[in-house]
Amino acid sequence: MVYEIPMAEECLKFVPDPKKGKNMWVLGMLSYIYSRDLKTAEDQIASIFKKKSQAVIDSNLQLLNAGHEWAAENLDFQFEIPAMPTGKELVVMNGNEAFAFGTLAAGIEVCSMYPITPATSVSHMLAETFEKAGGLVHQAEDEIAAIGFAIGSSYSGKTALTVTSGPGLALKTEFIGLAIMAEVPLLIIDVQRGGPSTGMPTKIEQGDLLAVLYGAAGDAPKIVMAPSTIEECFQFVIVARQIAEAFRTPVFLLSDSNLATGVQPFERPKLKAEWMSAPIDQSPWNEDTKPYQWDEETGLSKRPIPGMKGGEYTLTGLTHTASGQVSYLPEVNQRSTAMRSRKIAAFSRTLKPPKVHGDEEGDLLLIGWGSTRGAIEEATDRARELGGKVSSVHLRFLSPLEPGLKDIFKRFKKVMTVEINYSDDVNAPLITEENRRYSQLAWILRARTLVDIDCFSNVHGQPLKPRNILERIKLELGN
Repeated sequence: MVYEIPMAEECLKFVPDPKKGKNMWVLGMLSYIYSRDLKTAEDQIASIFKKKSQAVIDSNLQLLNAGHEWAAENLDFQFEIPAMPTGKELVVMNGNEAFAFGTLAAGIEVCSMYPITPATSVSHMLAETFEKAGGLVHQAEDEIAAIGFAIGSSYSGKTALTVTSGPGLALKTEFIGLAIMAEVPLLIIDVQRGGPSTGMPTKIEQGDLLAVLYGAAGDAPKIVMAPSTIEECFQFVIVARQIAEAFRTPVFLLSDSNLATGVQPFERPKLKAEWMSAPIDQSPWNEDTKPYQWDEETGLSKRPIPGMKGGEYTLTGLTHTASGQVSYLPEVNQRSTAMRSRKIAAFSRTLKPPKVHGDEEGDLLLIGWGSTRGAIEEATDRARELGGKVSSVHLRFLSPLEPGLKDIFKRFKKVMTVEINYSDDVNAPLITEENRRYSQLAWILRARTLVDIDCFSNVHGQPLKPRNILERIKLELGN
């Protein structure tokens, strides 16, 4: 059923330009359709426009009520969806806004980026508030300059943030290698979009995982996290800064356009002093301690900060000794490479196995990451209500992977990733078990666990829907 709505005509009764009234009129109409209390909407309008004139407030209230009245007179349907009461104080925002607030809460003082869809609004949000908190948003002339500026800031003692999407990630690759080789803490937020090349800038895809993990020259291990909710977008920035500084390494946060623009409520964070970065250490450096004095067990080393008396050292992208001196000796390259890798192994020892959503064993286990969590868990719950022995696991750490995965996988007859990136249809022409291309997390899990993991994915540029996942679950279970 399609209803023709004379929206512009109705709005012109109250405002000279219907473009400036349609949103409030539609809000009134939707309030009727979904049986919402108009008083709540009226109070919100008064709050939002409190800095405007009373005439502006009154105009918006008229449009709101007009939309509600039109719907009551002309629509023959209405829904009653009970509100979920909560005694908690909530905030509402999208993922990019949450990244910006997380940046403030983490005590990060520099965000250097070049505008790119769908990541740009992180800097827009920061630009409104950052200077008041002593921060700086630097809009560089290009993606390469943006990460170079961020690395320079991090080197000087305050871990910086750079935000980008797929094409920008490609341009930043060489500098990412520098940060890894020089062991400079750095935060990189990649808000993924459709690709390759310019691809689909405004559409969702989880296509950058392999590029982030392996798109670098030489051995370049890194830590990669993937928030699955808007709240995690906020919290993960705080955690990522702490990890980057503790392990002297870049940390990636993999988001996507679904999280970037999607809006969710979550409990208002109670800010903690320990979230903030410490003041820059300018105490004298122990000159007997080398700038890369790697601990043989963990690969970790203390970091001298510019300005520390006696802490001067050479920072280079070339292979170097523990003293920072450039070296081409075989044993130096072997040891320094091993130490950078050992840091990641040391970090992996701090992680816990992921929680299984559903029973600990069964016929089918779905594995997801990033913004697909809600859809996967809803589909899993629906399948379980129908009697299916289905569970799911959602990964937040993609490098290193959370421990215990192989043991979890062994308890299920079949394991399958659910992702928004490309994989070959096993029934497509020319595709065989030998040449089939798997989705990106499936590739990684197959290699790491040696478990025969299947995959369900697409690149439609749209969020995965629970009903589509449920249909695939039924197919896998033979229903």
